[in-house]
Amino acid sequence: MATENSDSVDELAAAVRSGDRAALPRAITLVESTRADHRQQAQQLLLALMPDAGNAHHVGITGVPGVGKSTAIEALGMYLIERGHRVAVLAVDPSSTRTGGSILGDKTRMPRLATHPDAYIRPSPTSGTLGGVAKATRETIVLLEAAGFDVILVETVGVGQSEVAVAHMVDTFVFLTLARTGDQLQGIKKGVLELADVVVVNKADGDHLPEARSAARELSGAIRLIYPRETLWRPPVLTMSALEGTGLGELWDTVERHRRVLTDAGEFEKRRRAQQVDWTWQMVRDTVLERVLSNPAVRKIRAEVERQVIEGELTPAMAAQQILKVASG
Repeated sequence: MATENSDSVDELAAAVRSGDRAALPRAITLVESTRADHRQQAQQLLLALMPDAGNAHHVGITGVPGVGKSTAIEALGMYLIERGHRVAVLAVDPSSTRTGGSILGDKTRMPRLATHPDAYIRPSPTSGTLGGVAKATRETIVLLEAAGFDVILVETVGVGQSEVAVAHMVDTFVFLTLARTGDQLQGIKKGVLELADVVVVNKADGDHLPEARSAARELSGAIRLIYPRETLWRPPVLTMSALEGTGLGELWDTVERHRRVLTDAGEFEKRRRAQQVDWTWQMVRDTVLERVLSNPAVRKIRAEVERQVIEGELTPAMAAQQILKVASG
């Protein structure tokens, strides 16, 4: 049986490498599965394909509500395809873990990319936790690279932890915002600016163009306060109109320049290696938590311990100690 499994994994790996369009979704479904036998096969598949991965640009894209993220991603994707790239779009959507399906499953958001032979769009997996979604996304990146996609765009949906998770799995993190000036800039979380490698003011067209340029100047000022003068890379602020297709070339040139600056300073490989180590420890944390939660003795006391915390009979630290003591037998 093990030989049969390894044969099928080898066949699947070969099919992914050859660019078989039917094999890729099968491989991704395998790495997204939480079944124990599937997890084992998935790790064999990833091990087989890792030598073929690692050369693509990994670009994270997040944005404020209403910024036109789908339009921007499709415009950038088509721009890159026209220049000979093969582009994959992945989504990290923690809400899909609650709803059982991702809003990003609707490929009508990016109709041109969805039907282009040199593009691949994958909605967010429904893995139960953000950690599960992030793990599946990291592993899917390996598969896509092995299949010959040289630009992977990872989109965040929603706010908060998904942005942090994506920033830790990409080479360049792009933050899209709108033309906001003065007090409205306060609405942009400082934390997002600290994660961003490139900031883009979108919808810089028509009557909005002067406002967008003004917002870009204000954002540049805010970034100068965050980053010291001697920093290796201070995030530039660009203006773009995804609708009109202007500014796309400057955005991609900036992404490539960011990679060159990091590479020349020896930071690019260091960042990639740090991400692999971070991924390892995240897997340890997720696996330990999963084992604790699935422990029969813990399941027996969980509701009562949670009630005691709510009623103030136990502090969270005391409750955690009690749970860990029970889990360790």
